[in-house]
Amino acid sequence: MPKIELHCHLDGSVRPDTIIDIARRSGINIPSFDKEKMKEELIAPLDCESLDEYLKKFSIPNLVMQSKENLKRITFELFEDAAKENVKYMEVRFAPLLHTKMGLSVEEIIQSVIDGMKEAEEQFDIIGNIILSCMRTMAVESAFEVVERGKIFLGKGVVAIDLCASEEEGFCGKFIEPIAMAREYGYRVTIHAGETGIGKNVLEAVEWLGAERIGHGVFIKDCVEAYNIVKEKQIVLEMCPTSNVQTKAVNQIGDHPIYDFHRDGIKVTVNTDNRTVSDTTMAKECDLVCNEFAMSDEEYKQIYMNSVQASFANVKTKEKLMKYLLDI
Repeated sequence: MPKIELHCHLDGSVRPDTIIDIARRSGINIPSFDKEKMKEELIAPLDCESLDEYLKKFSIPNLVMQSKENLKRITFELFEDAAKENVKYMEVRFAPLLHTKMGLSVEEIIQSVIDGMKEAEEQFDIIGNIILSCMRTMAVESAFEVVERGKIFLGKGVVAIDLCASEEEGFCGKFIEPIAMAREYGYRVTIHAGETGIGKNVLEAVEWLGAERIGHGVFIKDCVEAYNIVKEKQIVLEMCPTSNVQTKAVNQIGDHPIYDFHRDGIKVTVNTDNRTVSDTTMAKECDLVCNEFAMSDEEYKQIYMNSVQASFANVKTKEKLMKYLLDI
């Protein structure tokens, strides 16, 4: 089956081998140079206690993502891995400000990621776009910086803005101005919300920030107002089943609301979130959902179409992606 991925974090999807290789060549101190031991350091367990515990797994990858060459390589490898499992289009998100520790400018960081993506597009049957993430744990000024300095890349690989990291109740109010500025510049908007038990955050992301898509959104199930606005406005949910088990948004796959949402007319999509941290692939996530909920090929095709329509790709790309369905 062809696949579309709309929610994938670059720093959560770095090959363990690559981390070891870069660390060894650059003299970077990491917990182990043994691949299996590194996997233990990088992969979050299914019995993670919370989102915050899950997020701790990102510290090691970021150690090796502080140069233009490494950012380009890691991005290229992510697209290569995705292409090998028949992902035809992927939107990769990352927070530029996490990669400035060795003196790179925000512009250099973004360009390096775009370069890695473009190189992969030339070699594989995959198309990509980049989403710039602003960290909710940083000051509001940092979001203004990312929006302002990233705008020169709009139409050149960058398509959208995102808010990510730990989720607190009412976070949207803090970021109304920078996200409004992003929309004026032409960024599309997707917001992480409703991942950690606060369905009202989804309502505010849509009403206050103009979110077109929601990362996760699991907890609209507990907030009628959020559920209704997502359904009525056809806000697309970027759902990540394995990750949601790890972060305890749900206790087990069978408890995941993705299929109930789908049957009720809410537009859902299937994504990895973080290929390394969640030890997953798009093939695994699709199989997990299809097997757990006995989803038919026709239902999968509907989710694929949801993904194409909700993507921030241009019309020409969307038309190409729709044609892949004809081959199924």
